[in-house]
Amino acid sequence: MAPGNGSFVTEFILVGLTDQPDLQLPLFFLFLVMYMVTMLGNFGLLTLIVLNSYLHTTMYFFLFNLSFIDLCYSSVFTPKMLVDFLSKKNTISYMGCMTQLYFFWVFFFFFFFFFVVSECYVLTSMAYDRYVAICNPLLYNIAMSPKMCSSLMLGSYLMAFSGAMAHTGCMLRLTFCDANTIDHYLCDILPVLQLSCTSTYVNELVVFIVVGINIIVPSLMIFVSYGLILSNILQICSTEGRSKAFSTCSSHITAVSLFFGSGAIMYLKPSSAGSMHVGKISSVFYTNVVPMMNPLTYSLRNKDV
Repeated sequence: MAPGNGSFVTEFILVGLTDQPDLQLPLFFLFLVMYMVTMLGNFGLLTLIVLNSYLHTTMYFFLFNLSFIDLCYSSVFTPKMLVDFLSKKNTISYMGCMTQLYFFWVFFFFFFFFFVVSECYVLTSMAYDRYVAICNPLLYNIAMSPKMCSSLMLGSYLMAFSGAMAHTGCMLRLTFCDANTIDHYLCDILPVLQLSCTSTYVNELVVFIVVGINIIVPSLMIFVSYGLILSNILQICSTEGRSKAFSTCSSHITAVSLFFGSGAIMYLKPSSAGSMHVGKISSVFYTNVVPMMNPLTYSLRNKDV
């Protein structure tokens, strides 16, 4: 996109989830309820795990990190999204957009992308934890030692930090001239790239590589883990034992499918204007639905909780 009159963008206009006025108020209440459930569910699970020494185990260590991540990154954009449902003109400054995209201004200025990628690897670690618990129960305490769990989480955060820094550096090199309307309800990477009046080839390449690695690699590891788990479950003679093993993994499979599936639809495709509507709908799942579902599925189906 070539610059028109040499002016530069100082604010962006967010189209939102829909441009139909009749749907704004119902969507406001829908997402308000979802956000409240997300906050209460994740904060409640965090509090329960901290206060109850019985839950100080490996599985709940990963659940604690998952709830913390969901609590954080769902708050990057949801408050702004709720305000926009009630506003006539949904604008956000250039620096505000960059802040919303990369820095989490509520909880210690972490990165939005940092939390999303962290969740990818936390879910992967949980799949590995279930694999060891079901397929090698006698070696569980050794394979999932506190040192091993800490290393898995440290690796998750390091991968997330490096990916977020790569996106930050690439995004800040862009120039935005005349176009300032973002066809989205948040300042996500691909919709913002469409507005740049400079080449976005490097940015799209970084998105494809970084996001591809952070979706494909964890997905393959999870599929391998659950393939081995299913193979082991089918060898269980007891119907009750087989049912218990399936129940243990079903909630994790549901969360993983929604999270990685919607993320792949959003990011692993060309950033064309025609595909933004599908991407906008799919992003609702990994930004709103999954953080709300995680504490519900893991707590309601868990007898310990």
